[in-house]
Amino acid sequence: MQADNWQRFCRYLFYSEELGLELDISKIHFADDYLPGMENRMKIVYAQIDKLEQGEIFNPDENRMVGHYWLRCPQLAPRPEITREINSTIAAVKHFASQIHNGILRGQNGRSFGNVLLIGIGGSSLGPKFLAQALSQPGDKLKTFFLDNTDPDGMDMVFEELKDQLDRTLTIVISKSGGTIETRNAMEEVRYLYRQKGLDFSKHAVSITRAGSALDKTSRQEQWLAAFPMWDWVGGRTSVLSAVGLLPLALQGVNIDLLLQGARKCDEITRRPLTLKNPSALLALMWYAVTGGKGGKEMVILPYKDRLQLLTPYLQQLIMESLGKETDLEGKVVRHGITVYGNKGSTDQHSYLQQLLDGPDNFFVTFIEVLKDRQDSSLRIADNSTSGDYLQAFLLGTRKALTLKGRQSITITIPEINEFALGVLLALFERAVSMYALLVNINAYHQPAVELGKKQAGEIIALKNKALDFLWAHKGQKYNVETLASELGPETDKETLYKILRHLSHNPQNRISAEIENPEATDVSLASIYYQAH
Repeated sequence: MQADNWQRFCRYLFYSEELGLELDISKIHFADDYLPGMENRMKIVYAQIDKLEQGEIFNPDENRMVGHYWLRCPQLAPRPEITREINSTIAAVKHFASQIHNGILRGQNGRSFGNVLLIGIGGSSLGPKFLAQALSQPGDKLKTFFLDNTDPDGMDMVFEELKDQLDRTLTIVISKSGGTIETRNAMEEVRYLYRQKGLDFSKHAVSITRAGSALDKTSRQEQWLAAFPMWDWVGGRTSVLSAVGLLPLALQGVNIDLLLQGARKCDEITRRPLTLKNPSALLALMWYAVTGGKGGKEMVILPYKDRLQLLTPYLQQLIMESLGKETDLEGKVVRHGITVYGNKGSTDQHSYLQQLLDGPDNFFVTFIEVLKDRQDSSLRIADNSTSGDYLQAFLLGTRKALTLKGRQSITITIPEINEFALGVLLALFERAVSMYALLVNINAYHQPAVELGKKQAGEIIALKNKALDFLWAHKGQKYNVETLASELGPETDKETLYKILRHLSHNPQNRISAEIENPEATDVSLASIYYQAH
């Protein structure tokens, strides 16, 4: 049996010296005739990917091209003006970063910039945040901070770190549409913070947005330090190799040329219409084998490296937002999706490994292995082994335990953490997502359900304002949820109103109090809680 396992491992191990990449799919349960049997379908996929890269419309719902591949190989773009825009943006990013690093551009008080505060959410934050942490070094030229939510307390935690360094902090505001609510809120909070310190926000601000957006107009009217473009043909979750990621990373001191080179080289390899020599195709076909092309499985990402801790949330958006779809391209209801979660190794040994081994078999694991432990030599601690030796032992031990239990896994191995290797990883998963989506006939490049959530949030804000206006117009009068709902109108959702009132009464700027009619009662009903404005 061991000999058979070894032969299977040798037969299906993908290895590329050019990429510094190994992909082991031998622990996925597919028969030897599976890959040959999928070859005709893969030929169609390769042809479709080729058309996508040539600029055909592949996001039909929004009538858009899909061009994130052009970001690292601008000459592939279907129109020369797109090639020029990409090249000029990369040049502008490098020039701007050089001006900051050399002190040509300084903060309002004349001090050189030492920090970058990135304001963005989702694809405008997850990729840059992942790469910033993974590639951080003690000698980074600027330290990067992130505001990626509309949580006031979370903002205050960041503000506390920057309070004495605000005049040395460059703020990058990222929103493709220019109207993202969370980003707008954080920007206004930061603008107020600068004002409190006697500083002009515009002298410390940079925008990355679509030309002509509200954010673009604001940044140009207020004469911010710089403005960089986002394009319709780049989705947020695949935008990290545009100015969205390249600018903060260049400011940090990351070699963005190597990052782009790694992605470009991986693209070259994964364009090859030879499945056994194409790691993205193999990855997509393994997802298809595990899910039967119907989704519904859990993909557990286990990176055995602290620097890769944020890889999982990055892949969570890339995969779940791309593949989580109600209908296919013909409008047939399919409710497709692959759930992504994970934790860094060997932390997983002490959290959910027990369930992976003994619980339901509704998942597959993707291990991420990094061969180089650290830049210098390591201490041998016990059993003639280093901490890194133990880390690998835990990875291989976990993988073996899963195999013994009949659980499926994939292992991706890179030599070390650097710009080139991470560029390879980004491109590997991007193309695997595109290929898998084509195999299951869904649109990987839109996210209609996300817009539904935004619409509902807008309606809740409108109800909050209506309730607050009414209470203030009737200051001193008490209302419970039901009496207030009857005043606001028969369409009022009482449950939502209750949640809104609870939140209003816990935040002092609203001056709304909640009083219990009978505070001595052991069982308080919602009808006995009254709210009033003061």
